[in-house]
Amino acid sequence: MSLLDAEIQMAGMRQECEEKMGESFRDLTVWQRAIALTVEVYRLTSAFPDSERFALSNQLRRASVSVASNIAEGYGRYTTGEYVQFLGHARGSACEVETQLVIAHTLGFGDQDQLQAAEQLCSEVGRMLHAMMKSLRT
Repeated sequence: MSLLDAEIQMAGMRQECEEKMGESFRDLTVWQRAIALTVEVYRLTSAFPDSERFALSNQLRRASVSVASNIAEGYGRYTTGEYVQFLGHARGSACEVETQLVIAHTLGFGDQDQLQAAEQLCSEVGRMLHAMMKSLRT
């Protein structure tokens, strides 16, 4: 197979994959919910004590951004294996966010309603990622 034939075959596989999953990672409900999680985390951490600006607040923000970013990056890869790997990174970041939300709750940081909303979103995104990974592996 020539290089041109291989590129044409890959383009066809990519188009078939996009038809199954949508035209963009932005079409993925899990990505949309991960963005909602990040927005909620930013709102929540804006009320954290100033002493946490470069500590828990920063860590929570970075981990929440990582969830949606890894979903998008995985979507942009060419193989299912790579996609699943990045979904795994996203799930790991979601677990990191969940852990940090427990710490924030225990320390009494932030508005409790916002904290609960972030925890629920995080749990939802984690379940969705698990289901996607399971589906893609079969």
